[in-house]
Amino acid sequence: MASADNSGRRHGEYKVPGGKLVVVDLDVRDGRLADVSLGGDFFLEPDEALGDINAALEGLPVETSFGDIAAAVRSGLSPDAVLFGFSPEAVATTVRRALGKATGWGDHQWEIIPPTPLSTHMHVAMDEVLAEEVGAGKRNPTLRFWEWESPSVVIGSFQSLKNEVDPEGARRHGVTVVRRITGGGAMFMEHGNAITYSLYIPQSLVDGLSFADSYPFLDAWVMESLKKLGISAWYVPLNDMATDQGKIGGAAQKRFSSGGMLHHVTMSYNIDADKMVEVLRIGKEKLSDKGTTSAKKRVDPLKRQTGLSREDIIATMMDTFATRYGAVQAGISDEELALAEQKVAEKFDTPEWLKRVP
Repeated sequence: MASADNSGRRHGEYKVPGGKLVVVDLDVRDGRLADVSLGGDFFLEPDEALGDINAALEGLPVETSFGDIAAAVRSGLSPDAVLFGFSPEAVATTVRRALGKATGWGDHQWEIIPPTPLSTHMHVAMDEVLAEEVGAGKRNPTLRFWEWESPSVVIGSFQSLKNEVDPEGARRHGVTVVRRITGGGAMFMEHGNAITYSLYIPQSLVDGLSFADSYPFLDAWVMESLKKLGISAWYVPLNDMATDQGKIGGAAQKRFSSGGMLHHVTMSYNIDADKMVEVLRIGKEKLSDKGTTSAKKRVDPLKRQTGLSREDIIATMMDTFATRYGAVQAGISDEELALAEQKVAEKFDTPEWLKRVP
């Protein structure tokens, strides 16, 4: 959270995940931090270390990067200083929030696009369109749920087509193969068998977070939703969602030069494992670090774990997100549909894109 009072004094707050609240108040003079005052409900020893942190921040240029702010704080502390519930990185995030360089969930008006049927090519194109629009400030940060029209395999941006998909199996089951813009592994989709959503956010929301830390940060609301449904889930680094029954989903991300970012997740609801292994080529090397020898046993669908309909699970997820972040329902504009259709024609439905890694 960031704000400024009538005097122009800047205020920033950051709640460390699993830790304490860090608060900073500061002025900006001649492009540098001034009269910095750090506080919060954290613990810090010795007492003098608080003054050392303020002194380390004093005079830093407002354009100082996250990493350089954290480094300045760290170098300003004495070797015997001990920080409980926060870190130099947390201080850096708080300062950048005060300066408007980093944001929190509450700094944005969020929108939710409910499940909307589109072709698979249009879904991957829409991810690019909406992420770029959020980065350009043309759209509020948005959560969008996908709806599938036909059986599909969506392969990662850097995957080899021939190594991931069995063409004979895909033809036999009428499966369309599409390449997306994010990395990660192949996803097998049929109508009603998966829950897929995309988050389109400004990169300021994950300012200072590593790629590894950004995944659970952006999906904390999902874990809350699953908890409401009686499922205890967690992230297995880098990008797998799991329960004690097995993997339930996987995530992928892409950051754009416009400042926008895409984070999307596919969760298994009622996957046809027999059909999946006929369409996808899931080799032993892929399974070698997963603790299983069978691709069928690697995924444990949400339908079996909850006994609930897919629609009920999505409704819980949408309600949790709306309640947690004050999101309102929205839709896809005609202009956005036209932009996505253009991207399909020029990129996503071309042999050059699909076979960019043969």
